Amino acid sequence: MSAKKEGDGGWKSFIWNSEKKEFLGRTGGSWLKIFSFYVIFYGCLAGIFIGTIQAMLLTLSNYKPTYQDRVAPPGLSHSPRPEKAELSFSMAEESSYSAYVKNIEDFLKAYDKDKQNDEIKFEDCGDTPQDYKDRGELESSEGIRKVCRFHRELLKECSGQTDESYGFKDGKPCLIVKLNRIVFFRPRAPASNDSIPEAVRPNFQNNLIPIHCSSKREEEADKLGPIDYFGIGTGFPLQYYPYYGKLLQPQYLQPLVAIKFHNITKNMDMRIECKVYGQNIDYNEKDRSQGRFDIKITIKS
Repeated sequence: MSAKKEGDGGWKSFIWNSEKKEFLGRTGGSWLKIFSFYVIFYGCLAGIFIGTIQAMLLTLSNYKPTYQDRVAPPGLSHSPRPEKAELSFSMAEESSYSAYVKNIEDFLKAYDKDKQNDEIKFEDCGDTPQDYKDRGELESSEGIRKVCRFHRELLKECSGQTDESYGFKDGKPCLIVKLNRIVFFRPRAPASNDSIPEAVRPNFQNNLIPIHCSSKREEEADKLGPIDYFGIGTGFPLQYYPYYGKLLQPQYLQPLVAIKFHNITKNMDMRIECKVYGQNIDYNEKDRSQGRFDIKITIKS
């Protein structure tokens, strides 16, 4: 019995030793010192962390990424954008291309006229390619900037206004192409005709980033058929640039180009490459979306 009492007294005295005035083996002064140490230690760590974050935030802009060295401008993308960049459908089966049609329609809804009526946010910038639309500096007190209207009617046969199937029903599919947005990027038009394909030269205009599509394989060039380009000119007009970002241009609509393939040979895999041309537009084999895109189109009769 005495041993049990001594054992009970052992753990009880460890929790609170009334003779030495110790709690869990430490006096009040010892607990105060260790508590003060950790408060100061973790307070300093928190101060260093907060100070580092605040210093970093001072180098950042609310309107433009401070560092864009890993962004290779610009990317070229299209709608519809099927998996594995393969567009395959049958003219006789609506279900085989209905998803493509819906994808284009959903994308073009933002370009409806009734969504661009606000005169405070939108303005007409002409229906021919023009020079950049300068709307001031990013870091200024001007606030929200206007944007140029781009009506889907400019895409003509690929606007969905006259052909709700966007050419898929007739085996003449449309692709809606855009240059991806990069804040304050100014694409520069080709310096001369020598820097663009010969097929583009007859229709080339100043203040325009031209686009051209061709067969990926030279031996299949005669199987691609004629191609039409709809929009403002045969490319991307400069008056829609630069883009000022979501804070200053939340309603921004980048210009589009519709590409219509009129007579792709049926029942074969046609590999097509589309590229844009400009002085500051490059291409990279590791990034197939930089300044271009590849797509395989298979039309089943």
